[in-house]
Formats: sequence, structure tokens, C-alpha cells
Amino acid sequence: MEYLSNLDPSGLLRSVSNMSSDLGRKVWTSAPPPQRPFRVCDHKRTTRKGLTAATRQELLDKALEALVLSGALTLVLEEDGTTVESEDFFQLLEDDTCLMVLELGQSWRPRRSGVLPYGLGREKPKHSQDIARITFDVYKQSPRDLFGSLNIKATFYGLYSMSCDIQGLGPKRILRELLRWASSLLQGLGHLLLGISSTLRRAVEGSERWQRQGRLKPY
Repeated sequence: MEYLSNLDPSGLLRSVSNMSSDLGRKVWTSAPPPQRPFRVCDHKRTTRKGLTAATRQELLDKALEALVLSGALTLVLEEDGTTVESEDFFQLLEDDTCLMVLELGQSWRPRRSGVLPYGLGREKPKHSQDIARITFDVYKQSPRDLFGSLNIKATFYGLYSMSCDIQGLGPKRILRELLRWASSLLQGLGHLLLGISSTLRRAVEGSERWQRQGRLKPY
């Protein structure tokens, strides 16, 4: 009879509903939002930090400590000052989005130059096309090299590329090159002085000849 009572349809439905609700709560609570990277700065853009956060409030809490801020904070987009007020809008932001954290009484201001630069760790504007990309690589072929070698590579429109490799020189080779340049310079100065002396001599001889012709007058 106990076995038959346990097979009551209402009891089975109740147990199945309880199990589904418990399972739903476990699945819902075991999947928190993932951590995402963001770039934050203060209103003067002098201090920049890279932070990871899953929610808007978590990012504000971390920015409060990283940027040494206080009071009520406001989160805006650095590029145009759009206020990030809701969690839904925050979740729609892409990874590595540049955000500005404002304290009470502060406001967003555009850049003084009016141009959004990128590079040196900053991402380029979206929907932009590369025209030219130039990379510099400084290296040493030998520990005795006084100056490192320089490799310059330029890529245009992502299709055409060219590179230039400037080899570094060691101390002995640099000394030889300096002596060679000094010898060539002195040689050039010597030729210049010889040319000037020859011109002066011709001028003196011409003036003496003119004076002699002026003194001899025909009768």
C-alpha cells in the first residue's frame, strides 16, 4: 500500500516540479557573468588603468581603488562622453572599451587637439582602414656594438611592404669611419685653399699687369 501511495500522480507532479525548480535555481546561480577587460581613466586622462569586471558596479568599485577616487562616481564613454547608467547598456559594451570615471562635480571634456590618437597601447578607432603601418625594431648583433642596429618596416594598405635595415657599428669601425670622414674633409679643404690661393695670385698678377700698362703711354 505504501508503494501504491507513492505512485500517486499528484505526488509525482509535485516532486517533479520541486526538482525542476531546484535545478533551475542551481543553474541560474552557478553561471555568473564572465569577467571582461576594460580601460578606465580619470577626467584629466592622466591616469589610465586596465581592469576586469563582470558588472557595472564591480567596475566602479575597482576603479574607485585603482584611480584613487572618492564619493559618487559616474561612468561615461571616453570617446564621446555617453553616460553608462544601466547594467543592460554596460553588458552591450565591447571588450577593451575605453571608459572615463567622473567624480561628483566633474564633467566629460573632449580632447584639446580634437583628434583621437591611437597607438602606444591604445586601440585605433572602429570602422577605420589602415593606410600605412610603420614599425621600428632596434637590436644588437654583438655585445661590443656601440649603437644597435635599426630595422624599419612599412606596410601600405596591408598589401605592399618595404623594409630598411641600418646596421650598427662597433667602436673600432666607428673610429675608422670618423678618421675616413676627417681625412676626406681635410682633403676637400686643402683643394679649396689651393683654389682660393690660385685665384688670389691671378688677381694680384692681373692688377700688376694693368698698372704696368697704365704707366707705359705711347708718344
